[in-house]
Amino acid sequence: MDFTYLNNTLESWAIAIAVLLGATLAMHWLRRFALHRMQALSQRTQTVADDLVAKMLRKTYLLILLTLSAYLASLALELTDKQRLVVSRVAIAALILQLAIWGDTLLRAWRDHYPGTGDGQRKASRTIVCFMTRLALWVIAFLMVLDNFGFNITALVASLGVGGIAVALAVQNILGDLFASLSIMLDKPFEIGDFIIVGDVLGSVEHIGLKTTRLRGLGGEQVIFSNGDLLKSRIHNHKRMETRRVAFVLRVAYGVTDAQLARVPLMIREVVDAEPMAAFERAHFFNYGEWSLNIEVVYHFQSPDYIAHMDTQQAILLEIYRRFAREGIQFAHPLSIVRLADAQALPQPEAMRAALRR
Repeated sequence: MDFTYLNNTLESWAIAIAVLLGATLAMHWLRRFALHRMQALSQRTQTVADDLVAKMLRKTYLLILLTLSAYLASLALELTDKQRLVVSRVAIAALILQLAIWGDTLLRAWRDHYPGTGDGQRKASRTIVCFMTRLALWVIAFLMVLDNFGFNITALVASLGVGGIAVALAVQNILGDLFASLSIMLDKPFEIGDFIIVGDVLGSVEHIGLKTTRLRGLGGEQVIFSNGDLLKSRIHNHKRMETRRVAFVLRVAYGVTDAQLARVPLMIREVVDAEPMAAFERAHFFNYGEWSLNIEVVYHFQSPDYIAHMDTQQAILLEIYRRFAREGIQFAHPLSIVRLADAQALPQPEAMRAALRR
């Protein structure tokens, strides 16, 4: 007489136990082998992918492997539909849990990938992004587990949706600034220390927070922008400027000779080319002004340093002033000419009265 337990013979139980142990050992050995290969590969390369895979493999738990092996072992047994449904649901829940753990490990590894770089505000923003993504991951995993065990999650999802909409409407300005902060962190239109122009405000970026960004103005005052308003504005980032285009107009007085006027653009070219950081582009006599002959000068300064640019500009203007003095060329200044008519040519009062009588 064959011995049976839960409608399965001793032989079926032996096969199931063998499958359980064999599958567990096989998956455990495969995990160790893959982890060893990934660790060896990460030491030879500078890529991040192998390090992430190694961290994920370390978070593969033996209890979950046993649960999956138990499902494989149950295939060798005669089970009722209800028993098989329970086993399959437990196995799927274990698989969902393991995938969630891998995803959580991946997100935390991304957060900690550059622990020594960036300012405190960017680290805080990165932490907020990681927390929100991890929260969404575990909420989704929890809902999937509930749905797997037969719970009706439709009402729960609807409640979460309605609650989320209500919260979003209540704190939409705060959320807008928060997401703008995340956009600044990811896109990096500017960083701490950059000199930027926003509208009519000029200053160096001093602080990038979750809600506001603070600039130190040229007058020493602190200017505070909300992140949402800041990203809606046109931002000029001068720190990332590689060269600076400089244009100015020289106004020469009327009365200069044509030879002197023709000499001025060549003179300016010589002055600009003498400066090592300046690249001459053009100098042209471009129009007749009301009180001056206007010459437009354009050159490129080969550095974003504003102080060095102003030093070079000063040297160029001083040398032009010296050369104009040596050549006898005068700078124009605003003036108006009033011509007085001869008093004898004006009509006399008697003649005017006679004309009026007529």
